[in-house]
Amino acid sequence: MAALMHRSRVGFSPAQDRALIVAAAGLVLAFLSPLCAATVALFSARALHHLVLVSIVAPALALAFPWRSLPSLVAMGVTLAVLVAWHLPPVYDLAWSSAGFYWLMQLALLLPAWVFWSAVFRKDQGAEDVFSHALCVSGLAAGMGFIGAVLTFAPTGLYPQHLIGAEAFGLTLIADQQLAGLIMWVPGFAPMAGFAFWLMRRVWKQGFAA
Repeated sequence: MAALMHRSRVGFSPAQDRALIVAAAGLVLAFLSPLCAATVALFSARALHHLVLVSIVAPALALAFPWRSLPSLVAMGVTLAVLVAWHLPPVYDLAWSSAGFYWLMQLALLLPAWVFWSAVFRKDQGAEDVFSHALCVSGLAAGMGFIGAVLTFAPTGLYPQHLIGAEAFGLTLIADQQLAGLIMWVPGFAPMAGFAFWLMRRVWKQGFAA
């Protein structure tokens, strides 16, 4: 609500208004809805939670409040590094046992993703910039797909913290982890790959129009 009041003062465009609403809805979904509670029980819910932050909240925030402090390649690298770190069992265990570290990791995931999408959505870009952003989006998509593949095909459960929660939902630990992998792999990878393809087409058209 405070953000909505602020945007009325600074004169947001209708597109920024819509993006802000999407970002607010995504944050509510991530931190105030039953999804947030489900992340304690199910690792698959945690994967969906990360997907909401990186693929919905961060792009919407980038459209509403664009940042221009880092090149897209650097921001993509940091975002991907934090995603990988989140899925390392020792790091995950620390986030599980420390509320402070948990929120630090959430910010560490959201902020570079916000900066990354801000660079991707920047207006008045040439074909070379758009091509570079398309490669970065492809890289982020590939990274999410790789994490998903590792989770899906790992021979053992990597996150015993979710053993009891998974069983409460009728899942084994490995089945919950495989579901998390599929979430990262399919709804995580596919839309970003499609968007990267769209950017490539845009470069193609700009190149021929030049």
